[in-house]
Amino acid sequence: MTTTTANHHLSPAFPGRAPWGTANKLRAWQQGAMEKYIQTQPRDFLAVATPGAGKTTFALTLASWLLHHHVVQQVTVVAPTEHLKKQWAEAAARIGIKLDPEYSAGPLGREYHGVAVTYAGVGVRPMLHRNRSEQRKTLVILDEIHHAGDSRSWGDACLEAFEPATRRLCLTGTPFRSDTNPIPFVTYEEGDDGIRRSSADYTYGYGNALGDGVVRPVIFLSYSGNMRWRTKAGDELEARLGEPMTKDAVSQAWRTALDPRGDWMPNVLRAADRRLTEVRKSIPDAGALVIASDQESARAYAKLIREITGEGATLVLSDDSGASQRIDDFAASEDRWMVAVRMVSEGVDVPRLAVGVYATTISTPLFFAQAVGRFVRSRRRGETASVFVPTIPTLLTFANEMEVERDHVLDKPKKEGEEDPYAESEKEMDEANKQEDEDTGDQDQLPFEALESDAVFDRVLYDGAEFGMQAHPGSEEEQDYLGIPGLLEPEQVQLLLQKRQARQIAHSRRKPDEQADLLEIPAERRPVVTHKELLELRKQLNTLVGAYVHQSGKPHGVIHTELRRVCGGPPSAEATAGQLTERINKVREWATRMK
Repeated sequence: MTTTTANHHLSPAFPGRAPWGTANKLRAWQQGAMEKYIQTQPRDFLAVATPGAGKTTFALTLASWLLHHHVVQQVTVVAPTEHLKKQWAEAAARIGIKLDPEYSAGPLGREYHGVAVTYAGVGVRPMLHRNRSEQRKTLVILDEIHHAGDSRSWGDACLEAFEPATRRLCLTGTPFRSDTNPIPFVTYEEGDDGIRRSSADYTYGYGNALGDGVVRPVIFLSYSGNMRWRTKAGDELEARLGEPMTKDAVSQAWRTALDPRGDWMPNVLRAADRRLTEVRKSIPDAGALVIASDQESARAYAKLIREITGEGATLVLSDDSGASQRIDDFAASEDRWMVAVRMVSEGVDVPRLAVGVYATTISTPLFFAQAVGRFVRSRRRGETASVFVPTIPTLLTFANEMEVERDHVLDKPKKEGEEDPYAESEKEMDEANKQEDEDTGDQDQLPFEALESDAVFDRVLYDGAEFGMQAHPGSEEEQDYLGIPGLLEPEQVQLLLQKRQARQIAHSRRKPDEQADLLEIPAERRPVVTHKELLELRKQLNTLVGAYVHQSGKPHGVIHTELRRVCGGPPSAEATAGQLTERINKVREWATRMK
């Protein structure tokens, strides 16, 4: 059975600027998880806690308890990256547990209580760690266990290395993978629907953490714009981010937006920097992070940031010792900007990060959750996080589902033609988990040349709701949202966004028509959908109209014309998702009246 909330009689702790993983007072969920563990004394324990909630503090407190009570004699921590491995060793040292982060082979120095290693390191020498686990009673802490999916060499190595361990503690903020390979040492339970799902021993989700003030509320600022590119065949295509289009077109439009030579990235970076300036009025040391797709783009973004701000950005390109030091230096400074590549971003644990730019084409829910997790660690109540994203349907779906708690599903029955929104290829999963960036040959998969891009403020997403009307970069309407204070309670954020939107709507009504070159419709009335979803809306409308034909005796054409007259807009073939939805609701209303 999964425990989903902490003991409510315990008030959440706010450790302020306590070093990573070393809060001197347990939060309510950490205390609740400790009590659950001590009561049950399990060999395997899976703790799922949202990024930023304090998994490290919980794990090290538990390790200290197990060592003190002689349940175990040594500790092995397995982390995804070199940087996180070192962070674990530093955090453990602060509470008297000495872990060797440089261990590679042979006997361990007597002064150490254990080792901190990476999944890649275990993958290279699983028998070394198996022997260590057999020789002494060992607690193995598997950080971000979702990295050890069973079909991967890392998963096989973990099973081989740590099967003899006395105790195993699995930690993750994102327990789901899109493949169906079991994660080592995780229990799966079959539901009433016959589908096996991962079962956590203790869960502390984003919604709980937000309510306790342990994590920051996240405001997503989405930017659209016109993209133009040339295909391999020499055809020039143009599309607007957020409009329904094929998967290939979405991919190419997205990559065009992220091209540093266009206007989209400079405008979004400029907006993010203005947002950072606003946040720093309340949080003076707040920092910002750009998550880039590759090294070349990362360097170009850093150059743009210098041109925009007059200051350089810390550049982190690979998971090596130099990168680790740069992250530490940035964390200890009050510098404004850092740019990191892909998987390296998961090792970036800098609590002062409050503004992010999602400038990568990785579209897996796991990577998105981990990326957003870089910005949610709260140091004091009222801090907010702001993440800038392109108007891509999958990303907006992930943003709207921040509070949805997902388990890893082993069985995924699919109806014919049904598409799983969380499905991804093994190759894409590999891309999201690369330790070092390299030329993967992606450019050859969908050959194209980015020609031109511009940016338009599209909407704000917060707590599952959408706000705002489109606005030009640098406009007063855009600044309304960029200027939201950096210190606000979650309910204040919602109220402020509603007021901003109301003001924007009132202003648009006073504006001359010739200035109204953007969609002057609130975000909630212009949903962003995929090409397939748009086709389904048209089909649904035609089905309902067909049923109403029999009910009313009127021809199809007459009903469609009447719907256009009442609801407005072009013919169904040209109508937007919002217009189709409005007509669907209207024809349902008519049908209900006739019953």
